[in-house]
Amino acid sequence: MATLKDIAEACGVSTASVSKALNHANDIGEETAERIRRTARQLGYFPNAAARALKTKRSFNIGVLFEDNMHSGLTHEYFSYVLNALKDKVEGHGYDVTFISSNLTWSKTGYLEHCKYRGCDGVVIANVDFTDPAVRELAESDIPVVTIDYSYPNCSAVMSDNAGGMRVLTEYICEQGHRKIAYIRGESNPVSDLRLESFYKTLEARGISIPEDYVIEARFNDTELCAEATKQLLSLEDRPSCIICPDDIALLGSMTEIESRGLSVPEDISVAGYDGIKLSQLLRPKVTTLRQDTDQIGRLTAELLIQAIESPHTYDPQTVSVPGALLEGATVKKLG
Repeated sequence: MATLKDIAEACGVSTASVSKALNHANDIGEETAERIRRTARQLGYFPNAAARALKTKRSFNIGVLFEDNMHSGLTHEYFSYVLNALKDKVEGHGYDVTFISSNLTWSKTGYLEHCKYRGCDGVVIANVDFTDPAVRELAESDIPVVTIDYSYPNCSAVMSDNAGGMRVLTEYICEQGHRKIAYIRGESNPVSDLRLESFYKTLEARGISIPEDYVIEARFNDTELCAEATKQLLSLEDRPSCIICPDDIALLGSMTEIESRGLSVPEDISVAGYDGIKLSQLLRPKVTTLRQDTDQIGRLTAELLIQAIESPHTYDPQTVSVPGALLEGATVKKLG
């Protein structure tokens, strides 16, 4: 098996430089570091995990706490892309990823206890009940934490610009001539509440008022509840000309309900989604939606957490907002 000395001799550098390159230290040139890492791969070098942990006092293990109401896990159409970008970034820095739950095979324990049991150097928290005392306990512990779409004191957070995204989407629909715009919102949480507030503010800024029954609460990624909400909207005496759905998956339920009534999108009624998942652009017609930058969200989350782990004395928690982009699609008809 190749050693650090073997790699150093092959590259003509010191063993200290090899160690820095393999541990992604900042005080070595990127070109030299990449040459060292490439040589290590060619020589078949594998670090001794136990020795590395003993030397660095780190496990190189990052925990991810992720749960959603639909229990979709890694098949979640939006967060799967975020988590994949996160995984690629942390693995590039030599870290492994462990998913955290409150259920171990031999004991029911809290999230913090599970993180300690797994020896997590840091934790990413996403798409959970952030008010849950067990989640707050983890966020307030001495383990570095970065959250997605929620902010705790003394923790970094990466936020998708939900207010800005909903404003852009709503303004586009208004610019297409729509004034009777309904919104099927996701279940009440910080993300959903922020989008709803932005929806109302955007309409108000344009002098547009809508009936109270144009806004219905459903649930993210729930096609059945979105179909039921669409049914209610289509049954109104003065039905909307456009329906904004909680997300691109839930929108499928809305389109199914519209088609079951012999109506066509967008000729008879317009619809818009949110998230901009790949599926939305494969449908016909292409879905008008707001694409969230899942790659940037995942990569920034990983970078901030690695900074918190590796530079604890100089690390300054921060909140970063990631803008999205409108995908015009073809499901919103231009009126007039």
